[in-house]
Amino acid sequence: MTLGVDWAGWMEPNAALVKAFQPVRPNVKGCVIMPHPIHEFSHLTDLVSGLGFTALGPRLAARLAVLVAGILAGTASAGALATFVVSDPIVAVGAEPATPAIVIGFVGGFVRRDDPHHGPVQLAQRIQRTVPKTTHVEVFENRHRAQARAAILRLLDTNHDGVLSDEEKGRARIVLYGHSWGAAATVLLARELRRDHIPVLLTVQVDSIEKPWQDASVIPDNVAEAVNFYQPHGLLHGSAKIAAADQSKTEILGNYRTDYRKDPIPCPEVSWAGRFFTPGHTQSECDPRVWSRIEALVRERLASQDLASASNSAPKEMPDTANRK
Repeated sequence: MTLGVDWAGWMEPNAALVKAFQPVRPNVKGCVIMPHPIHEFSHLTDLVSGLGFTALGPRLAARLAVLVAGILAGTASAGALATFVVSDPIVAVGAEPATPAIVIGFVGGFVRRDDPHHGPVQLAQRIQRTVPKTTHVEVFENRHRAQARAAILRLLDTNHDGVLSDEEKGRARIVLYGHSWGAAATVLLARELRRDHIPVLLTVQVDSIEKPWQDASVIPDNVAEAVNFYQPHGLLHGSAKIAAADQSKTEILGNYRTDYRKDPIPCPEVSWAGRFFTPGHTQSECDPRVWSRIEALVRERLASQDLASASNSAPKEMPDTANRK
């Protein structure tokens, strides 16, 4: 049998090809998802016939579509489509997709997000080594708050449909922390998540410094718990008090003051300028006592939420019918 191939058709844009691989822009800012080739099998059968294989029977065309899908899936797994393809996680039939715990940190000033000499980065590294692999831990520069929000929305969208349902929002387990300008960014991001109707487990501020147009002293009511660590001396010193917008919904765990003039902390890895001009503010970032307390607090909150999730997902015991009257 001779295959009738319309070779001229290969040179022109093909409607089936466009349909099969048209990017989907979800309602989550900053995230573009390409359909996985295997998920688009029906489009591929149209593609095979649309590319000019007019003499193929429907059964043979379907087999060729499977072959094309396999090749494209192999290409994607090799990394050619890694930037665009978001595959669905493998879950049991009828089970809800797992929502990862999310820990987001913000560095202060103009510090790079991967600078290992700073407290928020060091804390993220320690947490990442011991938490479950499903936990997402990431540090952002304080001016990249929008990127942090986009990452949270993407992670909560467990079914990858581009729209966060009430169930997906309700399963959120988010911890936000930061130092200096990064501490203020923590509260500002929590407010943005409030507008998205997304709850936050905990916010942690370390020597929080606000930019002139910011107010990071009032914690929004979508935050369950908040804590503030500060020191009172120097050109840069943190906010002495945070308060809840709604005390019935947010618990302020404390406003903890440290006086580094009375109890200084050596910070050999920081710059001389920081040690000279803003010694108290600099020491708040490298104080192992403060960051160890934060680490313990974060682990405790994540562990308690894991236990609560496991309890809610456990099968309910049947009532004891022998005791019924």
